[in-house]
Amino acid sequence: MPSSWMIRAGRQSLYFEIFRTEKFVSVGWAEAGNLSGFHNRKALAAHLRLVFSDYTEQMAIVAAGQLFRFVKEIKIGDQVVTYDGGARTYLCGRITGDYVFDPKQEIDGLSNRRTVDWEKERSRDDLSQTARNTLGSTLTLFQIPESVSGELWADGSLNEAARFETDLPGTPTDSTASETLASLATATSQEIEDQASERIKDRVAKLNWEQMQELVAALLRAMGYVTRVSKRGADRGKDIEASLDGFGFVEPRVIVEVKHRSGRMGAPEIRSFLGGRKPHEKSLYVSTGGFTQEAYYEAERASIPIKLLDNDGLITALLGSYSKLDETTRRLLPLKQIYWPST
Repeated sequence: MPSSWMIRAGRQSLYFEIFRTEKFVSVGWAEAGNLSGFHNRKALAAHLRLVFSDYTEQMAIVAAGQLFRFVKEIKIGDQVVTYDGGARTYLCGRITGDYVFDPKQEIDGLSNRRTVDWEKERSRDDLSQTARNTLGSTLTLFQIPESVSGELWADGSLNEAARFETDLPGTPTDSTASETLASLATATSQEIEDQASERIKDRVAKLNWEQMQELVAALLRAMGYVTRVSKRGADRGKDIEASLDGFGFVEPRVIVEVKHRSGRMGAPEIRSFLGGRKPHEKSLYVSTGGFTQEAYYEAERASIPIKLLDNDGLITALLGSYSKLDETTRRLLPLKQIYWPST
């Protein structure tokens, strides 16, 4: 039976669109060179410590375990998953090629590659809490338990997928569990922050549309704006109006559209939104389902200033202004601050 693997597309899903359009996955560590000549983890770990002078022994062991799997253990026909944090979407496919090292891609850090045929996308919101926790590992590459891969490849809605919560335990394999524990011991504060960000996005996803609208308005108020929130109905593309005086007489005047649903917003939605804007207005489009690449292109060439804010951007903005949010909003999204050693 084919195995299932998670291969992350870099921090904040940096390479997700490249993975999707060019049909490959990569694990980084380009500076380590061609890895096909290493036949055991111990030799690979020793090599990594020579290449990366700041690596501790434990860091090298964790990295070697992931790289060895990518080079030697993943097989053609295995299932593979990567994740777009901005859209909260898992891209699912099958490995179609053996490991290759492409030195031309070393500058981008994508030299270590395997080709993929992508088959489907799966929203994170359609998965059980057990599956979301399992897929939240800080590892760049890890094996996905059969129970979780069953959810990822299943057809149907959240209600149908939710039965996996009780029917299937979602327990990681012994090797994945031990690697995860080791990775937590060597994780950087940034990796822990990334994992925390994903948990926060899970909480935001549970908000209804009105709560999401109020959350965005509260963020704008924390940034110094006075807001006016439209009631559900014919808002003419203005879910929120924000200005420094509350009347729109003092610039800037910001018009906000909020889309709180799965599925990326495309170029037609951006054009429609901008079609109702006036030249002096600034535009903010918030989509918890993310945006297509064409939507970003449309925003870049727009004559009216517009900012597209996906899940990653929204959480970054919320964390930056969380201390200034009102108490009602903090109850809507309760967070606890933790401290991490800086060195």
